[in-house]
Amino acid sequence: MLKLEGVTKRFGARIVLNAVSVEVAAGEYVAVVGDSGIGKSTLLNVIAGLEPVDSGSICFLDREIEKLSDDELSLLRRDYFGFVFQAFHVLPHLSVEENVALPLLLRGIASREKARQMIAAVGLKGREASPPRELSGGELQRVAIARALVGEPRLVLADEPTGNLDPQNARQVLDLFKKEVKTNGAAAILATHSVEAASGCDRVYRLTADGLIATTGAGP
Repeated sequence: MLKLEGVTKRFGARIVLNAVSVEVAAGEYVAVVGDSGIGKSTLLNVIAGLEPVDSGSICFLDREIEKLSDDELSLLRRDYFGFVFQAFHVLPHLSVEENVALPLLLRGIASREKARQMIAAVGLKGREASPPRELSGGELQRVAIARALVGEPRLVLADEPTGNLDPQNARQVLDLFKKEVKTNGAAAILATHSVEAASGCDRVYRLTADGLIATTGAGP
């Protein structure tokens, strides 16, 4: 489903991704681990076409990401991708339900029922009408996760999705991620510094200081 070949990304003189090659199949749930600031977010951004690569290729569903126009990339992300950003990017003027339903509305899909199901799945039932300003950091994280999964995306890119969650809610969210990926035949890449979060994945990679990804084994 997703294939990176020789992907290199620089910021000035610093090589963040150095000839990275990796494949993720449909239904596969993989983790990329590494210290904060090592480049995990950059890896997700180049996969999504949010950052250009300096060299190499990224192929998703037989389409080369780096050759698509901005409009084509926008449609690809809208229709096939689900994102969980570290900064949440929950829209402050929308309610919880409206935030979660947004990916469906953009695609012209009836959204209320599905959004409410996903809100309940992340443990926020009863908060549908709440504005983001009334939510804690952990609750905002769960809104972002529900929004990423509501449209049944083919590829989920999750950047530290459990960073603001207590252990119980983190386990709930990770179980939901895995269930959605396996049920829908999607692929997911979890960028995390948490060994516990990575342990349930099918494969685990480590992003090192020189930008290389090395297989470190599979989760249990």
